Amino acid sequence: ALSVSLCPGGCNAGPEGFWAAVDVWIKKPHVANKRLCGVKETDGKDVDREDLHFLLKDPESELSQDVFSFLQCGISPAHTHGKDKPWPSTVRRLIPKDQFSSVTFLFISLSSPDFDRQQVTFLPYEEDSEGAVSLKKGNIYQIRLCSHDYNDWSLELHILYPDAWFSDGVVYPKLPWLSSDLLPKLVRWATQCKSSEFRNTLSLLPVEKYSLTYQQLKDKYKAMVKVWPEVTDPEKFVYEDVAIATYLLVLWAEEREEKGLTSRQSFVDLGCGNGLLVHILTNEGHPGKGIDVRRRKIWDMYGPQTLLEEKAITPSESFLFPGTDWLIGNHSDELTPWIPVIAARSSYSCRYFVLPCCFFDFCGKYQRRQCKKSQYREYIDFVAEVSHVCGFVTEEDCLRIPSTKRVCLVGKSRNYESSAEAEAEQQRAHYIQSRHTTSGVIVQGSDVTKHVTDSDRTPGSIWGAGFQPRDKVETVRNCATLPRDFVDGVVLHVANVLLAMTKSDDGRSSSDWNPGGSLSVSEVARLLKQETLQLLKKECGGLQTLLRNNHQVFRVEGGMVNIRDWRDRKSFMSVAKGKPVGSGAVKTRLCWFHTHHPQGCPLQTEQCGFAHGPEDLRLSTRPLKKRKTDAF
Repeated sequence: ALSVSLCPGGCNAGPEGFWAAVDVWIKKPHVANKRLCGVKETDGKDVDREDLHFLLKDPESELSQDVFSFLQCGISPAHTHGKDKPWPSTVRRLIPKDQFSSVTFLFISLSSPDFDRQQVTFLPYEEDSEGAVSLKKGNIYQIRLCSHDYNDWSLELHILYPDAWFSDGVVYPKLPWLSSDLLPKLVRWATQCKSSEFRNTLSLLPVEKYSLTYQQLKDKYKAMVKVWPEVTDPEKFVYEDVAIATYLLVLWAEEREEKGLTSRQSFVDLGCGNGLLVHILTNEGHPGKGIDVRRRKIWDMYGPQTLLEEKAITPSESFLFPGTDWLIGNHSDELTPWIPVIAARSSYSCRYFVLPCCFFDFCGKYQRRQCKKSQYREYIDFVAEVSHVCGFVTEEDCLRIPSTKRVCLVGKSRNYESSAEAEAEQQRAHYIQSRHTTSGVIVQGSDVTKHVTDSDRTPGSIWGAGFQPRDKVETVRNCATLPRDFVDGVVLHVANVLLAMTKSDDGRSSSDWNPGGSLSVSEVARLLKQETLQLLKKECGGLQTLLRNNHQVFRVEGGMVNIRDWRDRKSFMSVAKGKPVGSGAVKTRLCWFHTHHPQGCPLQTEQCGFAHGPEDLRLSTRPLKKRKTDAF
């Protein structure tokens, strides 16, 4: 058998970390193998010799003998009683992302969790369209945890028949990938031993239906990437909205099946932005519309069947939707906590889906109250609390989208009977009033201060004093409008501190170019005056955005700030397009290092993409970009 060892660098991971890592690979293989959508897992059970005889068909064959020896190889001679113990097993059906063949891949993982058998064996079976099952004997492999001493562990990969290994690049990865990619990931998962704050992705949906629907929608709407007229990244926003639409379509299909509904659910998307989600849901047969305070250029491309309204949304009686099945809040910013409220007050049957992003309370920014949770976890819990108070049975899930904010909340049903609507409304009103009081907003003459019934409400009455919808014209807050001398001063100050970190005698000759030291973003923040930090806090991304904007000087990766060394080949490649940073703009800007670094630029004049002095400057041939006032 082929054996590949990888030590976790003296980390005290042990069996607990090993089995936590194995559990990730069994239940969420798509985390490592990006060509998989996920798995469908069956209930586990203990498998003994008789069960294995049945699986292997012929217990007397050479294959059966080899498999039995392979399973027993982790048992030490001192523990021969372990040979009679059953193996805990689980069956998982792997679901590929991009292909659906007639073959179902059943991976039976046989685990040995007692102390001297820290190993898991994977037996891949294939089931054809007629239900016939056969063992893929060339792809049987085993992962072992080996102890060298109490604090020194290693992972080993063993292949039963390495010469017969088959790879299709999807369900069966290439053999080198298992050792060079999978093992390091297992080591990292084993040493971290962290449980996520959030649920697994797509925990409320059948993964097979999601995968199939997503591929169909992706193929259908991928052309939008080529004609995207907005200044935002087309691939991110198109594929993110395709994924969100997929989630909703599958969720609603499951709801129709569960409730025996015949017509497709209606919807309203509050704060619809570019409107692509509305366009997709409408095209897929769901009647609905989107509302946003700003019209986008792309709205004109959808056609009259996609209903989009340019209107400022204020939580009030004017924005109730009694005839609508679902309200959607997709990155709805200041409307996020109001979505469950609006849904609850629209009608007893109205449901909602919300994907929180920026942290807003009912009026203004959300103020943290618990330091033991991450800010994101605390905010999700707050919106879930609002949902519960509004009377919803609240479910949480995690989407598969290219965003760091992926947790959604779904309110499909109520936790009270329709006859208790008046009491539920009183509870909502009291809660909203209490949030206003806590935030310092005085509510006077608002419907939230008393019990409100349908007969009491008047058209246009506003529920919350102090609510401020976003401006019709978006303010640019990406540090681009800060005074040039202010930005230059911050850049020079931070760079000088980094350079000073390596000025001492450390064995370098005086001719060596000083690349400077390294500081975290938080450490850099402590170098700046309080008034400087206050000004940066008003910008999106603050200090980190300013440093990233000045990519000629700094490299910001993993929360660490370094002086950029242009002799490094990676520094010539832009993150977004993979083209040289100077491409199309060579010598159109002055070289910061030529002017400010004590040893000048590390590159010769002809090698540097920036001008070494005014006489080296050239006119830019690139057209001027429009200001980003129409961002998503």
